Amino acid sequence: MQFHFPSTVARSARQMRRFPWHWLIAVLVAIDGFVFLQPFWQAISRQGLLQALQVSDTASVTAFLDSGGIAQMSRLMLGLGVQVMAVGLLYRARIAWAMSLLLLAVVGTYSLWHGQGHLGLLVYTVVLVAVLIGYWRHFDRASLTAGSLFAVLSVASLLVYAVFGILYLGDEFSPPVHNPVTALYFSIVSMSTVGYGDISPQTDAARLFTISIIILGITVFATSISAVVGPLIGGNIRRLVRGRTSHIMRKNHIILAGVSPLAQSLHTALRQRGHDVTTIVPVADGHPYPADADVLEGDASETSILQQAGAAQARYILALRQDDAENAFIVMAGREAGGPDTKLVALVNSPMHLSKIRRVNPDIVISLQALGSEILARTLSGEIIDEALITRLLFGEKTPGQ
Repeated sequence: MQFHFPSTVARSARQMRRFPWHWLIAVLVAIDGFVFLQPFWQAISRQGLLQALQVSDTASVTAFLDSGGIAQMSRLMLGLGVQVMAVGLLYRARIAWAMSLLLLAVVGTYSLWHGQGHLGLLVYTVVLVAVLIGYWRHFDRASLTAGSLFAVLSVASLLVYAVFGILYLGDEFSPPVHNPVTALYFSIVSMSTVGYGDISPQTDAARLFTISIIILGITVFATSISAVVGPLIGGNIRRLVRGRTSHIMRKNHIILAGVSPLAQSLHTALRQRGHDVTTIVPVADGHPYPADADVLEGDASETSILQQAGAAQARYILALRQDDAENAFIVMAGREAGGPDTKLVALVNSPMHLSKIRRVNPDIVISLQALGSEILARTLSGEIIDEALITRLLFGEKTPGQ
């Protein structure tokens, strides 16, 4: 297949990688939550559950819960939880990804349990779970916003569970709990483990329920604090260590773009010789470089990524990807982001692309295939191989007679 510059196939592949898959997945997750909530809204319109939710005495709460209110409240909290986590997926948050998997698993189990009428939602949810697992690399961030959403959702769910449970067991407390405000008060007191003692459970059922509130409260508060404070502190540390420190150190260094075997070997050789190397690798591919290597994830053909890598202060920018079209784009971006003394080096994987790569004017062109084939041909023919010849072939220069 001939190389058309710029390559349409390569450009399409680059656009596919840049497509915001996390946005699409977030929308699909939100749709799942919306469909799951449909029976709840239908029940409100048919049975007047909206008025039932506005109860003010224990008898009304008991009647509401006994008539299927527990299932409807569970559906409401689960559906809203799925939609809230969809917002977290927009920020590519790892915690939102994990919570979405958990909530979708519960939605799928609920749909399977109820059987007919829910099979379509079950199939959609199973496919959505598979998509989330398949694109797990896209959700690798610790987002403060997603952590806050998780904290709000967790605390709200626990409050609903505690308030309705206390009202349902109202006569089993001393004094009896007969209104939502008192139930909310005792819920918060129990969740925070303050324990004023003005309200106490009198039966085994009430005691066990209070224990569940205390345990869940400690768990939810601890998890919520870690979800919110963790990204805040971790982000500052990462910016300090990887941002400011790396930015200061990235001077008179070499930028190496790619994870090809040549790039890996060259990275090792340069480090052994004491050179400072900043490596740019694709976000979704991972990388084989050591843990202490200065690695920047992103598209090396984007000027902003090269600027983050300190292209203006770099000695060399090496485009060593296995796709010649991508190497050409990296050279063009390096021409824009690099400094006046920055040299651009491009690897040519296929000899037929050599003339095309030269059109973007890299300072050095490396053609390993041309070197290998010419050395082998000259060796078999008994011709002399000298250092000048190897230099010309390695850097893609034309030999006399070509």
